[in-house]
Amino acid sequence: MSDSPRERSGQRPARRRRRGSERDSDRSERGPDSGRDRDDYRDSRHENRRDDRRDDYRPARRDDQRENRDDGRRGRGEGRPKGDNAEQLSATAKALASGGYQLPPLSVVDAIEEDRYPEAFLNLGLSDRSLAIITALGFETPTPIQAEAIPKMLDGSDVVGKAQTGTGKTVAFGFPIVERLDPELPEVQAIVLVPTRELAQQVFGVLGFLAAAHGLGACALVGGRRLQDDFDNLERRPQVVVGTPGRVIDHLNRGTLSLRDVRVAILDEADRMLDIGFEPDIRRILGRSPDTRQTALFSATIPTSIKTLIWKYMRDPVEIDIEPEQATAREINQHYIEVAERDKAKAMLQLVPRLTGRTLVFCNMKVTVDRLVRRLRDRGVSAEPIHGDLRQQKRDRVMEDFRAGRLQILIATNVASRGLDIPDVHHVINFDLPQNVEEYIHRVGRTGRAGVEGSAISFVAEWDLEMFEQIAKTVGDDLVRDELDLYGVEAD
Repeated sequence: MSDSPRERSGQRPARRRRRGSERDSDRSERGPDSGRDRDDYRDSRHENRRDDRRDDYRPARRDDQRENRDDGRRGRGEGRPKGDNAEQLSATAKALASGGYQLPPLSVVDAIEEDRYPEAFLNLGLSDRSLAIITALGFETPTPIQAEAIPKMLDGSDVVGKAQTGTGKTVAFGFPIVERLDPELPEVQAIVLVPTRELAQQVFGVLGFLAAAHGLGACALVGGRRLQDDFDNLERRPQVVVGTPGRVIDHLNRGTLSLRDVRVAILDEADRMLDIGFEPDIRRILGRSPDTRQTALFSATIPTSIKTLIWKYMRDPVEIDIEPEQATAREINQHYIEVAERDKAKAMLQLVPRLTGRTLVFCNMKVTVDRLVRRLRDRGVSAEPIHGDLRQQKRDRVMEDFRAGRLQILIATNVASRGLDIPDVHHVINFDLPQNVEEYIHRVGRTGRAGVEGSAISFVAEWDLEMFEQIAKTVGDDLVRDELDLYGVEAD
């Protein structure tokens, strides 16, 4: 379903609402269910049944910030926030900008008055309710992807957005989603697909808040959780679903999820989803939704495989290309250390005394993650792994400990490289050099955020020289050589 573009005038356009009359296109499914990375999906026979938590939205992680929706409607509040509340909004904006979920209670949103709306957002076509949310979050100026994508999506256009992680993409597609859905229709009207469980939970944290503020319901569908929790959440008839492709396919096969009323489909971190092997699942999911839906795709890169998806499943999309000012932030001190493959663990042990805050260590394989964790623990260093073979309950606990500062060293596969809620990372260590330049940029981009200085250190082994040359060519003089005395650590 496509709308004609808004007529631009001196006045802010009124909010527009779509009606859902689409039918399921009943396309045949395109090929067998195939190659899912276990980082993101496990077969239902291996579901973890020990995680009793619900996926329904919580406005914040602290109990005193939780708000219940009154019969699916937004909460009510009185008075305009003053003093401490104003300071709280500023802190909230900083937390969200760094990937945190510290979202304000809905009563704060209700109390926002029109004269406080940030001027820079007034011409994007957003409703008063959305502008009040933006004000409550403390936003003053839209990011480039938000300024470009929000008006186009509100107009009903399909959108292809090329932008790096951390540029505000969730807000860019989140507000158009909640603006276009009908809270009176108790059917799934928007589907958001992301590559990993952790990213799904983060996106759901933001979209759940926006949905609740607009009187809508939302839920997350990710692997590693009890299927019964999914069934319970779907029975509440949410209008917005955020999920990983594998879990969404599982529910489509079971008949517990219908996409016949979907108006908006979002593919977030699309290149990462295709790298993992989710292309067949994405095709099946889009094939089960109406042809008239609006589709938006966001990706750091646009390879040929994504161009094929665009050609097949999108209608005359508006292309938005937000190029980063530079490959990596100026606040990141980037170093490399030449080390033989067999000596990497010794190099890591020697590096540990230099690490003074949260440290994120990347390995290319799960087995390498586990071996390095054991090696560090054997030497009395506290470290935890994060990868897809861990039960979801364990993954959640490790991530929460790392965010809260109770864990200093987190050793991960690429599951943690993009878009995750990991604020204030001081150091990024590439124990294994990534397999492409884009992944290097995503990894080191976990540090040096919000103007805070950080460091990135990469081990370069004998088989890494070709990839290292590509990285060095991209990063330039910002990448500086460092050295370790590897014989200062006794070999096992």
